[in-house]
Amino acid sequence: MTGDQLQFDHCLIVAEVAQAHEGSLGMAHAFIDAIAGTGADAVKFQTHIAAAESSPQEPWRVNFSYQDPSRYDYWRRMEFTAEQWQGLADHTRARGMIFLSSPFSLEAADLLQKLDICAWKVGSGELTNVRLLNYMIATGKPVILSTGMSLPEEIDKSVKLVQNAGNELLVLQCTSKYPCAPEDVGLNMLDFYRQRYGCKVGLSDHSASIFPGITAAVLGASMVEVHTTLSPHMFGPDVKASLTIEELKQLVNGVRYVEAMLKNPVNKELMAASLNDLRSVFYKSLAARRDIMAGEILTEDMVCELKAGAGGIMPDQLNMFLGRRFTKAVTIGNKIQKEDFTDGEAESSSSFS
Repeated sequence: MTGDQLQFDHCLIVAEVAQAHEGSLGMAHAFIDAIAGTGADAVKFQTHIAAAESSPQEPWRVNFSYQDPSRYDYWRRMEFTAEQWQGLADHTRARGMIFLSSPFSLEAADLLQKLDICAWKVGSGELTNVRLLNYMIATGKPVILSTGMSLPEEIDKSVKLVQNAGNELLVLQCTSKYPCAPEDVGLNMLDFYRQRYGCKVGLSDHSASIFPGITAAVLGASMVEVHTTLSPHMFGPDVKASLTIEELKQLVNGVRYVEAMLKNPVNKELMAASLNDLRSVFYKSLAARRDIMAGEILTEDMVCELKAGAGGIMPDQLNMFLGRRFTKAVTIGNKIQKEDFTDGEAESSSSFS
């Protein structure tokens, strides 16, 4: 995986920083380094330019801020310069990860295009922003559509725009609840979108749990996106819906484990053959329950099943030897061998006296 190309040869795991950096450039770079250690494929930010997307009258989703008089002021505090964004992109790629950021205005999209961003992530709040969507499509780059608060007909229209233009498309199931309860994750939508649009699908998860992402990988998701935080005690509106760095690493390991299982189907016959040494230890053979004299005829009460090692008669072969006459004595606890019997048909035990 290179740092600037989307490749879906495995489930792409995207760590969403969003505004968790709280407007601190140093904190944003710290996130990149922390996420790099988890094995995630990509780091995603959000590019906000307050004057291009907001106004002082914009209402708070949740009025969490101790320092911003309005949400507009909050977006201003989240801004980085073009040079600072370039530094974040360079740092991400230098750590071997994909740099992604969602634009929330044409100006933000233009800034990201100049950074040679490899794909566009469209937040569900921008799904009906046709001018922004057309800008992204015109670049010819892959488009990742999130559906967190979107109606089916809105998704249909945006998908049609992307597919008519021929851009690669991935549709993300998402529920815009922070955090998202398990009954609202909506994993059933993965197959729905796959069948409806004939495209790659994924999950943008706000559950603050590793389980939806791992399950999505089982269900064939091409991408899993999760918010992340350096600590559950950090400040910010998305912390409760985020995985810690340690949990993110667990998610990555879990998804890769799932992929290894799914990509390597087992041939049971070959697998059993490779375990012959274990079979010889754990499988049981027929053994003498008591001392058996030469000339006796085998009956069920004469045998038991013991972990006697390989080379004996397996328990499921007992019926083949019942009624056969022993040609040699077998001491109690010893394996009964095929060579211990006479050749020929089984005899009735009453014929021996």
